[in-house]
Amino acid sequence: MARIHSFEPIADRNAEVLILGSMPGTRSLAAGEYYAHPYNVFWRILSELLHFDAASSYEARVRALKSARIALWDVLHSCVRAGSLDAMIENGTQSANDFRRFFGGHSKIRNVFFNGAKAEACYRRHVLREIGPGTLSYARLPSTSPANASMSFAHKLRAWRTILGPPMQRAVQQRRPILG
Repeated sequence: MARIHSFEPIADRNAEVLILGSMPGTRSLAAGEYYAHPYNVFWRILSELLHFDAASSYEARVRALKSARIALWDVLHSCVRAGSLDAMIENGTQSANDFRRFFGGHSKIRNVFFNGAKAEACYRRHVLREIGPGTLSYARLPSTSPANASMSFAHKLRAWRTILGPPMQRAVQQRRPILG
């Protein structure tokens, strides 16, 4: 099996929230886009929370994240994996992204959310001891992957609402778009 590599982060200097996956799936890698699998509900959830069209172009969805001060990345820089399932990532092949440098360039980030258990486990294993406890807050959210189909969309959406900080929560309650 060949080694696969993740994407560059989606982030700007104003990011306050970081969402971390483990490693893009095969469809995402082929498309060169985060969460490209049609049954992955990541973009559907974020569109509900931030009031943008989930069917909009990838570039527009990326702009919506940045406007909401949300960064997106994966814990792993590279690994060996058969298929797309996190369970198939070979442990001895995992290499983490450079979070020390990332957090140094994105000092406003205070909240880190993991898109599923594998992302959290990889972060704890490869990153947390390197960067230290710091001032970051961590939470695991239900995976948006189609492999997590036993959980309803409504349940996932409720759980994912926690990514919204107080200013964004007010905008959501007033049904105002996050985009300016």
